[in-house]
Amino acid sequence: MTDQTWNALLRDQIDWHWTNQLRGRLDGLTDEEYFWEPVPGCWNVRPRGTGTAPVQAGSGAVTVDFAMPEPDPAPFTTIAWRLGHVLVGVLAMRNASHFGRPPTDYDSFEYAETAAEALAQLDEEYARWQAGVEALGEAGLARPCGEAEGQYATLPMAALVLHINRELIHHLSEVCLLRDLHLHTHGKAS
Repeated sequence: MTDQTWNALLRDQIDWHWTNQLRGRLDGLTDEEYFWEPVPGCWNVRPRGTGTAPVQAGSGAVTVDFAMPEPDPAPFTTIAWRLGHVLVGVLAMRNASHFGRPPTDYDSFEYAETAAEALAQLDEEYARWQAGVEALGEAGLARPCGEAEGQYATLPMAALVLHINRELIHHLSEVCLLRDLHLHTHGKAS
């Protein structure tokens, strides 16, 4: 790598994981895996009106289960739920706050009805995030995040980028682990 700017290093950190450990592991994700509930009482993405959680959010044909406040312990979550969280809470809302994406939140987001649709949404939001971070340059990484970021408001954008990198690695690794569990409990390649 010849470009040793902080901006390039931050983008390369997540892109290395995305390219070498995460995104390829999601190729071929089936709808069966996407909606699979490995234990009773999972939070999931469900056809509108069929959820049992206190809150079903989303603007489309499917909604995501959750509750406010979150129960302790929180219910186990499916691949669909975890991808929904990554899409909305990790990427789309940040893309809207900082990089020109139309505003969205858990209530207004149109959750994917299929695994393929979710992966297309993920690719789109990830590409927008990476392009937005690149456009910040070095000076943009040093500016405060702003009020849209709550606890990160006064911290530099670089702190938010590091947080998003951690979130992507963490939650997408969980998705990969659930795919492994599905494979080993159902005895067929995913």
